[in-house]
Amino acid sequence: MKDWDVGLVRHLGIRFVETGKDRVIGELEVRPELLTTTGALHGGTLMAFADTIGAAGTVANLRPGQSTATLESKTNFFAAAFEGVVRAESTPLHRGKRTHVWQTRITDANGKLLSLTIQTQVVL
Repeated sequence: MKDWDVGLVRHLGIRFVETGKDRVIGELEVRPELLTTTGALHGGTLMAFADTIGAAGTVANLRPGQSTATLESKTNFFAAAFEGVVRAESTPLHRGKRTHVWQTRITDANGKLLSLTIQTQVVL
């Protein structure tokens, strides 16, 4: 697996807990610079977190010489997080020759669902 501790991953503080062909798990600490003006974890942060974790699942399934990019992403928000660590778990819904579709559930420390993202990755 490639080194993910660069760019936005480093900036957000995403930690990979598990990375495999069938599941990717990551964690993110809620910090002041990631909050909205009302003190909740920003939806854009949740989307970027989900996109990163889902993309890592596709990367884990690529053959040498292939790469990937997000083609489409849809996020539903269910609850807010104000503190602690949030956890993302991504699993594949489809792994085809040209596209992969991953579902990412982000939960708080109590297991409460914060958001659900379904994204399509194109295989390049």
